[in-house]
Amino acid sequence: MLVIVGGLPATGKTTICRQTARANGAVHLRIDTIEQAVVDSGLTQHPVGCVGYVVGYALATDHLRQGLTVLADSVNPLAITRDAWRAVALTAGVPALEVEVVCSDAAEHRRRAESRQTDIAGLVPPSWSQIVARRYEPWSRERLVLDTTTRTVADAVAELRRAMAAAAAPPPPQLHPPTAQPVRRVAARGDADSG
Repeated sequence: MLVIVGGLPATGKTTICRQTARANGAVHLRIDTIEQAVVDSGLTQHPVGCVGYVVGYALATDHLRQGLTVLADSVNPLAITRDAWRAVALTAGVPALEVEVVCSDAAEHRRRAESRQTDIAGLVPPSWSQIVARRYEPWSRERLVLDTTTRTVADAVAELRRAMAAAAAPPPPQLHPPTAQPVRRVAARGDADSG
């Protein structure tokens, strides 16, 4: 299964993904890590463009084909990136679950953005003004929304794990009404028709 986790920076995506991956024995694929590795290689500087996502799609496909569950952690701000993640699941032949992590309280979101420390060496997290100015398209399809303002991390992880279990469950069998079978007359012994 591919769990596509998106949302603005400082909403809690990585914290939720890490704990869920640990609990489920899944792969946590973090685009920030990929992008910083590309910058560290000396090939480019931030912003790196689409390269982090393209590498992420390839890695996710490899992991999914090995039968692993992948939690893809990225801002995932555009319809084109959301569609690309779904295409990864389709290519790998696995179900996809889309998740948007939000922090609906702007003051709390700002506090988190301004006080957080990164665990990726060299990565400078975006400022609050960069976060609010970022292009982030509205979602156009159904998804699980986890508002980290109104729930604890443990509650968000539990809700995500329930949604993953439901999305991974096989569909119920299709029940079809019985079809009329042609009536076959069996001749009894002694019938004139039996021959």
